[in-house]
Amino acid sequence: MRIALLEDDTHVGQLLSLWLEAAGYECDLYATGEAFHKAVSRESYDLLILDWMLPDTSGDQVLVRVRARVDARVPVIFVTALDAEESIVAGLNLGADDYIVKPVRQGEFLARVNAVLRRAQGMQEPSGMLDAAPYRFNLAAHTLSRDGKEVALTQMEFELALFLFRNVGRLLSRAHLLDAVWGKSSELSSRTLDTHISKLRNKLDLPSENSWKLSAVYNHGYRLERTSVV
Repeated sequence: MRIALLEDDTHVGQLLSLWLEAAGYECDLYATGEAFHKAVSRESYDLLILDWMLPDTSGDQVLVRVRARVDARVPVIFVTALDAEESIVAGLNLGADDYIVKPVRQGEFLARVNAVLRRAQGMQEPSGMLDAAPYRFNLAAHTLSRDGKEVALTQMEFELALFLFRNVGRLLSRAHLLDAVWGKSSELSSRTLDTHISKLRNKLDLPSENSWKLSAVYNHGYRLERTSVV
């Protein structure tokens, strides 16, 4: 999963990034609010982690801007030295999902990150099935059916389709899709992604009159949307 971290203290930022990457996450570190806003405007992330006291703005202002333009399903965690109750309450009331006071302890930090991401990914189906009529994913068997008939997909096509259907309505950057499906160490070009998207469109008949549309967003990525209720 991809995490954007806003932290102006170089030592703290590098330490948190190291912990996250060692835990298997991909972390992009930003030192200013402006750099952070530019990044989240062109890329997509699974989690945003914010400091409060910054050289060019404040964490509450960053959060207000983030909530105005980033999908509300993307969780936000504050990691800050501000430990007053009013600051914690203000951060949570503005839409933060958690608030961690510095100094940060590695075990607690990662446990909270994992907990917030589990809640945000609540659509990870305990039944092992994902229904998005007329499609149905069998997660154990790694199969996808349409109207009860199995669609022949490669492993990568299945993983790509599953990620898209788990993020319906979200604008996902090319880098995010490549990382999620092929892994963060992937050196594949966006052409590989575009080829797989094209094959998925054909195999799943997107767009069509089946209530789903998979759209390309120029200079950014792709968005899967429901166009009607089945």
